Formats: sequence, structure tokens, C-alpha cells
Amino acid sequence: MASLSRPARPCSASFGQGSPFLLPGRTVSVLLPLAVEGPYTYSVPHGLTLAPGDIVRVPLGPREVIGAVWDEPPDGSVGHNRLRPVAERYDALPLVETLRRFVDWVAHYTMTPRGMILRMVLRAPDALMPEKAIAALRFSGAAPARLTPGRSRLIELMGDGAAWPKAGLAGATGVSPSVIAGLVEHGVLVETTIAPPAPPVPDPGHAPPALGPGQSEAAETLRSFVDAGAFTVALLDGVTGSGKTEVYFEAVGEALRTGKQALILLPEIALTGDFLDRFARRFGARPAEWHSELPPRGRERVWRGVADGSARVVVGARSALFLPFRDLGLVIVDEEHDGAYKQDEGVTYHARDMAVVRGNLGGFPVILASATPSIESRVNADQGRYVRLKLPARFASARLPEIRPIDLRTDPPEKGSFLSPVLVQAIEETVAGKQQALLFLNRRGYAPLTLCRSCGHRFQCPNCSSWLVEHRFRGQLVCHHCGHNERRPDRCPICDAEDSLVACGPGVERIAEEVATRFPDTRRIVLSSDILGGVKQMRAELDAIRTGAVDIVIGTQLVAKGHNFPGLALVGVVDADLGLAQGDPRAAERTYQLLAQVTGRAGRAGGDSRAFLQTYAPDHPVIAAIASGDSEAFYQREIEARRVAGLPPFGRLAGIIISGADRASAFGHATALRRAAPPEDVAMVLGPSEAPLAVLRGRHRFRLLVRAPRGFDMQAFIRGWLGSAPPARGSVRVQIDIDPLSFL
Repeated sequence: MASLSRPARPCSASFGQGSPFLLPGRTVSVLLPLAVEGPYTYSVPHGLTLAPGDIVRVPLGPREVIGAVWDEPPDGSVGHNRLRPVAERYDALPLVETLRRFVDWVAHYTMTPRGMILRMVLRAPDALMPEKAIAALRFSGAAPARLTPGRSRLIELMGDGAAWPKAGLAGATGVSPSVIAGLVEHGVLVETTIAPPAPPVPDPGHAPPALGPGQSEAAETLRSFVDAGAFTVALLDGVTGSGKTEVYFEAVGEALRTGKQALILLPEIALTGDFLDRFARRFGARPAEWHSELPPRGRERVWRGVADGSARVVVGARSALFLPFRDLGLVIVDEEHDGAYKQDEGVTYHARDMAVVRGNLGGFPVILASATPSIESRVNADQGRYVRLKLPARFASARLPEIRPIDLRTDPPEKGSFLSPVLVQAIEETVAGKQQALLFLNRRGYAPLTLCRSCGHRFQCPNCSSWLVEHRFRGQLVCHHCGHNERRPDRCPICDAEDSLVACGPGVERIAEEVATRFPDTRRIVLSSDILGGVKQMRAELDAIRTGAVDIVIGTQLVAKGHNFPGLALVGVVDADLGLAQGDPRAAERTYQLLAQVTGRAGRAGGDSRAFLQTYAPDHPVIAAIASGDSEAFYQREIEARRVAGLPPFGRLAGIIISGADRASAFGHATALRRAAPPEDVAMVLGPSEAPLAVLRGRHRFRLLVRAPRGFDMQAFIRGWLGSAPPARGSVRVQIDIDPLSFL
């Protein structure tokens, strides 16, 4: 195997302050999209000119990989005769300096090798090549031997000489592919190629909305931020249905007018077809999309358009933050509180926080929008770091729903059911009034646990320390952590008892079963992320709800993510206490946000609406805050509790997960790490303790938690600590999570 050149030494400049350099000695530093910290040094062949940001192909061992020329000087200690040359420079536009600084910053903050951050930037390698021309047909002018109605339509359409793709031609004329093939064979149509179509350009003046007074004031403020072209963070804090989207669309319009690109992040972009339609109605063209469901060709096209500036607006999931924008001038994080913005595997980062960093490095505004802002964002706004724009009322005549707790101690469900008589009556009244009802339970499947009444056997995942969830629609028992699934048996596999398996507790499928029994004549639908059919099916189901083709919706947290259901007049939360029993410092915040968001789906189109919370703790501060509508009381109480406890945002946390193929090796290394922790009066190291999810995908897990004051240099502390600790060996792996959201 050919020897590799050594990595270049880190640049002496501080992180994020890299600057362009000349290439003395015809060498260059190239960062590779691999789990490596620094760039490698390569020689530059005669006749090739390279600059920071250029995307190149370089040899690495027996293969060649794609990388990017980086800003720091090459390692001068490596002899030139030992270096391997750069194989090729791609014609793709170079990565701009602010993006390279962003890669460096994210890597430093998250304690991730820089190459892994670059990998997220270069995740569409085929986009580096020019897009291929599209095969097409044009009319030659020759008349066919026999003129049928289909052929007549086709010739009439193509009489102006324009070339058409074959599939588009068949769709526009209604003729079969065989008819087109016959005309090609006889020379009536000739084969040619056409350039790929340019992405549509949104028009900021296409359909300006009629904004209310509060909306107009907030929109003008946001437009001024975009026009100023300086870094600012605005927290757009508006109740559900207050028109936040229309307000920040005005900021997007201003970015378009000033020639800048805009990025809108959404927590569930693959499911938000309605949002894309709203964008098209406002700007006359749909934005570019970026999410995991895009086919490879679509990803390549968006990547190219972002890099050359032709894609003016991108609506994407969290990974869109790492696209190579040519001239980014605005980032919007919608539903900024949503936990989906945190990536917990691979590179652990929070897209909301990294969006703020990208705006700071690029010198442009960032807008965070939510009806239930995160505690971190509220504190930043209260302390003056963010500008808070408040929309306290719904748009036009719409009113917030009347919210009422149902005390299950006094109004319990009938035996064998899960819906209180109070909620059942409300559903009957809503359906009788030709309106829609939503039943919310944040638990997928039919039941969270299946056990045997004869021997007590519980079905557990063989790879994780979690129960298997019954999915009765599919006849399977499923692990929601690793994906393991097995057929639900008819007999107990331990004692062989027949008809002894019982489902414990409800999931949305079980609620749907009860609804079908109680309301057999209604049109019902279950919305859950694991329902078969994929994104296309999910979008169709959401459209069915919006158009009134459904009477009762039963859904998980998927229904709380900003959807607009005009006919929804009733929301029933089946188990409002579900998130409050966790030993998690963010449990109250997350539960409040989820309940406020889901109850806020009701009454958005006007008229009276209601929401019921089934609970055994109606006096709990979270339930009381939702029922009273006093969000400020909840935020002040929660902020003060965080302040007293020294928890984020008033303190810093870092989680260190040690995992291994066997329990002994994982625990042994976790113990060794704890012993190696340096004495520190400021930082406190807790653990090791078994993680709540002690086994995940066959790996045993232990957790250390570092707690420190807000200004503490957590990254330097952990680097020094792990640098002097025994290295992980065998199957043991160590994962660092700066600012953890999940404590599982």
C-alpha cells in the first residue's frame, strides 16, 4: 500500500479565523471528508492552480477521494519528494470562506473531526460534475404517412420547433410511447438534447399578503434586519395561528430583493407539502427542497443550484445548514424549539444553535420562530442578545381554543377503554356539528408492552434494553430504537400458553380501535411516523385532513408540527401526563411545548374550538399553565428553576457515552475515564452510571456527565481530560455530546 502523507500541523490562528494563503513550494493542504482532524499535505502538479475552497480529487492509499483545499499552511516538515500530487481540480465553484470557517467552528465546538463536518458539506459528490443534458425530441417538419388524432395533437404542439423530453411529450399530448417511437422511426421526430431547466426564481412581489397591525410591525423590523445585512438574531414569538409564517416570508422577500439567498429550516420538511404550497402562493414558485427523501438526482440539482446561486431559497431539514450557499443572506429556523433539530448520532449538533453561528460568521440575520420558544432562546431574548418580536393574538377573527383539564380521578374512562366520558361526549358533539376532532397520544403502535398472563413473560428487544411495541396493524412487535421486529406470536414462547398474551397500555392504534367501536360511522385516520406508505402517503393523508375528508384524526407528535387543519374544532389529549414522569431536566419544558402546540391546532380558521387534557395531575404547573393560557407564568417559573439549579442556559452540560460490545469492557473504560478526570473546582464530573437505555443496538452504555458554569471552557477541559486518559480499546467507543438534549 502506498504511504500516506502526514496530516498538516494545526494552524496557529484561532479557530474560525482562517484566511486565504499563497501556495509556496507548490504544496497545498487538503481536508478530506473522513474521520480525521487536520488536512493532509499534497503537491500541486505543474500547470494546476489551487486556492482555498477548491474541490479536488486526491490519492489516499490505493484509492482516490474528494476533498477541499483548506486555509491553513501545508506542513513544511514533509519532504516534497514524499508527497503525492493532487489528481484533479473539479470545475465546481469553490467552498466560500465563511463556509470553511463554519466547518472549523462546528468541529471545534462539537469536538468532532473536521473531516466529518466536511463530509456533510460534500454529501452529493455527483453534483461536482456538470448536469447531463436531457434527451429530447423535436419536430423535423416531415409529415407522417398517416395522420391520427394523437399524431395531430403531437405535431400541433411541436410545430413551433421547441424540443420536448419524451416523457413530457407523452404526458402533454396523451399519446402512448409507442406512437412517439413510431414517429421517430419514420423521421417525423428527431432526437436531440436540451439543457436542464433552470430552477424557478421566486418573485418577492408576486402576491404580497394583507398583514394585520402586529404582523406588519414585525415584518418591517425583519425586513430592516435583512436590508442592513448585519448579524442579528430575532425571536419571532407568536401564539399558534398568529401568522408567523407570513411575517417571516416578508424577510425572505427582502433577501430576494437584495440578491441574497435564504434558507428556511423546518423540523419535518419531508411532510410539509402544505408549507411548500403556501410558499408558492406567496412567491409564484416553489423553493428548492433538501431532505433525506429527495432522490439522488434531485439532491445533486439542489446542491449545484445552491453553489452557483441559482437556487435562491431552500427549504430543508437540519442538514441543509451545511449546503455550500454562494451568497447566503438569511436563515430562518421555524419551530425552533423542536427536538428534531438536534442530531444525536454521528456528528452531534443542534441546528438552531449552529444556524446562529453561521449567521454570525456570515454577517447576516437569523430568525427563530416558535409559538413555544425554547428556554435558551427566551433567556437570550430577555437578556438582550436576541430581539424578541411578539405576536400575542391569532390572525384576523380566529381565537385560541378553550382548554379544560379532565381529572381522570373523578371522570375516569370506562373499564377497558381510555377515553373519559367527558371527552367522548365532546367528540360526539363535534362530529355532529360537521367539524373535525383530533385525539393526541405521543405513543406509536398499539401498546408499549406485551406480556403473558400465565408466566409473566415480557417481550423485550434482543438488542436493546427496551420493550417491544406491538403494532397490531402490521401484526408485529417492534423496537423503536434499533428497528428489530418480529411476528406477534399466538402462543407464549416461554410457557406455550395459548391466548395468554395481553397488550398493556395504549398506543395510537389502540385509541383508533376504541374510536372505531364508539364512532363506527365516522371517517378516521391514524397519523404516525411509522405508518406504511412513506412520505407520499403521509402528505396525501395530511391533505385529506385539510380538505375535510376525515372526521376524527388520531395522531402522535407528528400532528403537532405546525400543520394547519382548517376544520379542526376539538383536540383531546389522551395522556397529558405522559412526558412529566421522566427524570429529565427538560421534561416540563418539552411537555409544555408539545401540549401547547397540539392544542393550538384547533380553531385556526375561526369559530369556537375546545381542547381537553386527560390528566391525573390537573394542578401540575405545566397542566395549569396550558389550561390558563398563562405562558409567561410557566416560562418565569421554569427559567428561575434552571437558574437556581445552574442548568442550561445558566450553566453548561456535556454528556460522555461509553459503549461496548460487552458490559464489563464498557464499564471498565468508563471507570478508568472517571479516575483520569483532572481535579477541577469549577467543573463537576458525575458518574459513571448506566444510561437509562442501558443497551442500544447490542452495545452496553454508561454515561458520564460534566456540569460547569456558563462561561467554562468545556471543550478545553474535555480535550485535556481525554488526552491524558487511557485510550479506548477493542469494541469500546466514546461519544461526546456537548449541550445534550436527551439523557437516554
